[in-house]
Amino acid sequence: MEAGFRMAGACLHRARIRGKEGGMQYLWKEKVNRLCIILLTLLFAGSATCWTQELKASPAYQSGATPGEVEDWNSLLLADGELTPERPLLGEKDELPQFTRELLQVKWRQGDPIDLYVIRPKAVIYPPVILYLYSYPSETDRFRNDDYCARVTKDGFAAVGFVSALTGHRYQNRPMKQWFVSELPEALGSSVHDVQMILNYLSTRSDVDMSKVGMFGEGSGGTIAILSAAVDPRIKTLDLLDPWGDWSDWMAKSELIPEEERPNYLKPEFLKKVATFDPVQWLPRLNSRQVRIQQVMDDSVTPKAAKERIESVAPGVAQVVRYDSTRDFFGAVSEGRIFQWSKEQLKPAPLKPPAIQAAQKPGVRAVESGRD
Repeated sequence: MEAGFRMAGACLHRARIRGKEGGMQYLWKEKVNRLCIILLTLLFAGSATCWTQELKASPAYQSGATPGEVEDWNSLLLADGELTPERPLLGEKDELPQFTRELLQVKWRQGDPIDLYVIRPKAVIYPPVILYLYSYPSETDRFRNDDYCARVTKDGFAAVGFVSALTGHRYQNRPMKQWFVSELPEALGSSVHDVQMILNYLSTRSDVDMSKVGMFGEGSGGTIAILSAAVDPRIKTLDLLDPWGDWSDWMAKSELIPEEERPNYLKPEFLKKVATFDPVQWLPRLNSRQVRIQQVMDDSVTPKAAKERIESVAPGVAQVVRYDSTRDFFGAVSEGRIFQWSKEQLKPAPLKPPAIQAAQKPGVRAVESGRD
């Protein structure tokens, strides 16, 4: 590489000297300059190609881990020392009348920094905390919205927002054919690890109550919430909206899957690979948690068969609410009402069950959980 640069530099130097010898040398100078430019271009292209080939051949690139570090996505429980966090970086801090919002960058994998929003209510020293994780595809825009932040912190609750792996700003430097579903073990496994690492970080702060932790998850975020709660007892309350799951039915009928790719996800080897991450296996184990499952019946990302299967294995303590349509759903949960259930569960005093409240609204039905 260095020899190539020296050769190119020599060419340019000779061109300058010959250019001084007079007009007869002008054409020669132009030819040499063009030759040197072509040579430099080839050198840069060749070095970039070699670097890319070396990177793709390395185990770190293939596994998504840093060199010398192995993250086992098939194990939902994060082993001690498996991921080492770097010191969080504060990007910005906003002080508003109702809340304080911090944007932090947290990182425990090479090439995968996470934008983490910690939003705390004013005048509450030690608030309970709720994690918010929305479905693929999603961005962090809502966590910068002042009205949203006012709603999630209302009544004295802290909110922590982020996006899952292979989503939003965390999808980078990957071939376009690789996306959340094609890399589902990585997307779910690493995101479950992220939840544990985020809770570890929050435990180092003195401004949130880690004895009262809830999680709101929508779609794939609901799946990650179920898997996370199954291995991390710090999560006491789960509010799930249309969680993905029951992979054989979900892969066969979900509107999210491109038809040309669907056969790949119905192969026995793929379904076997993602079986560990099926919330149908883990949801029944959450009898000691407070769980609500909300299903919007005209949502086609999670097909009806998968919704029914998830409901059938819900623990006996779970509250299951069905909305006949998206319109009914928004009518029941608008203006921040969707967040109230988790807050009520984290309060010490028992309140009226929200499933009964929801059943009083047209198009909304409370249903029995599938397990006694």
